[in-house]
Amino acid sequence: MKANKEVLELFVLVTLVISCHAYTMTKQTQFPVFDKEGHRGCRGLMPENTIPAMLKALDLGVTTLEMDAHITRDSQVIISHDPYYNPELTTLPVGSILKPGEEKKLVLFNMTYQETMAIDVGLKPYPRFPQQAKLACHKPLLADLIDSCEQYCKRQKRPLPFYNIETKSLPATDNLYHPKPSVFVDLIMKVVQEKGVGQRVIIQSFDIRTLQAVREKYPMIRTALLVEGTDLRGPDQQIRSLGFTPYIYSPEQTLVNQLLVQDCHKFHMRLVPWTVDNKQDIIRLTNLGVDGIITDYPNLF
Repeated sequence: MKANKEVLELFVLVTLVISCHAYTMTKQTQFPVFDKEGHRGCRGLMPENTIPAMLKALDLGVTTLEMDAHITRDSQVIISHDPYYNPELTTLPVGSILKPGEEKKLVLFNMTYQETMAIDVGLKPYPRFPQQAKLACHKPLLADLIDSCEQYCKRQKRPLPFYNIETKSLPATDNLYHPKPSVFVDLIMKVVQEKGVGQRVIIQSFDIRTLQAVREKYPMIRTALLVEGTDLRGPDQQIRSLGFTPYIYSPEQTLVNQLLVQDCHKFHMRLVPWTVDNKQDIIRLTNLGVDGIITDYPNLF
């Protein structure tokens, strides 16, 4: 009788733990009804892919922070759109300038994170985005970015954000600008798991190898298929090539019409187009029934 009682008590305890865990998982994994994504944080207003850009986007009410990832020589996940330093954005130490054509001298995959910290990406005026504030900042680690955003939201008593992390990879540049997709994904997921934010992470890519690696190794992580404006195959053919249905279908905004909205919802995918930078287009796409918008200007929401 005593043994039966102990077994029963253990069963009840395990059931309670599972129930609480399931509640937490459900609560954390609820995706926004309409996803307001800040592209590279808020590139139109702050230096792109920097911590200040992410915090400004949070102030503007985004639900998801969109960003790009690369890997340094010492296997750190660094936030950057380009695999090297873009001359349009870069100020070298002692105020020297990186000239056009010299960017490939500074490939992130060939640099340690410590070496990148000496290079500024926030002070140089960026003519394409004249509203962008100028301030000293460097390319951050994914780990530091997550810490900063989580702590900021908790201090401000705001909802914790989702993180939409793009792997910048191509078959032709494997082991030149980045590791192969499986290694790339493992390094990102190591950070995600250490920070405990997996229920709020999306891995996105134009490179279907990345999404296939996520699906195989981390099936609970949401994926987003990025689609170029020149890719006219349509969701059915693209999903067939990918091998599974991603959580989010993320096309260049000019591809979006009523038929695409219907097709995405038929496949049970969220439709979140990029990069929508004027109010009229945001209204038009919202009226068509998209599930979110990625924009350089989250102040337009």
